[in-house]
Amino acid sequence: MSLTGFVAAIIIRALVASGPAGLGALFALMAVESFGIPPLPSEVILPVAGIILAGGSAGSTIEGVSIPGDPWFTWPTVMVAAVGGGLTGAIIGYELGRVLGLPFVHRIGRRFGLEEKDLQRAQAFFDRRGPITVLVARLVPLVRAYISYPAGAAKMNRPKFAVYTAIGATPFTYVLVYLGVVLGTHLRALQLFFQALDILVGVGLVAFLVYAVLRLRKRRQRTEQETKGTSASPEG
Repeated sequence: MSLTGFVAAIIIRALVASGPAGLGALFALMAVESFGIPPLPSEVILPVAGIILAGGSAGSTIEGVSIPGDPWFTWPTVMVAAVGGGLTGAIIGYELGRVLGLPFVHRIGRRFGLEEKDLQRAQAFFDRRGPITVLVARLVPLVRAYISYPAGAAKMNRPKFAVYTAIGATPFTYVLVYLGVVLGTHLRALQLFFQALDILVGVGLVAFLVYAVLRLRKRRQRTEQETKGTSASPEG
């Protein structure tokens, strides 16, 4: 079983709970996905919801789990649960970013190469283009789960943040749910979809590790230069 398939199996078991519990699970999963901790792929959650919406997988199984249909899963209920959950998680992330923005920069941010000037630049950027940034970021996988934190730290207008988050999340949600409706009758294609996600996740992790190593090396070089400069300064 692939990494994405393992995560998918957990998600599927949560979503196939009968009645309102399944929709509640969809709401909760999307809230966690939008919050970003721990990372959950909406690219798996929403297609599975689409399969259930379409009436299940006709007795077949995905990642060893059978997916039945559920009359509670309709287009209106699925969209409300998914977008509502995503908006809830985004607001939580926004509020944390708003409250912990400066302390994060001063106490934790330096571990990631962040400084106070980074937050000041972010705040200026969101002051000028915040709403559009949030809207576009909601259409980008991975980025969409973490955009709430800088938006909160930059103290973007709350109502604007909520409105643009919902606007950006709605088409993203609809497309992925519809993908599940279509792929529900083509399970082999869905398996290939999960494998492709595995590759994307792997590439993303490698890119993050390379970035982290380069940032750490740059920081060490800057520290060494500052140390040499201090030791070379004339006394008196």
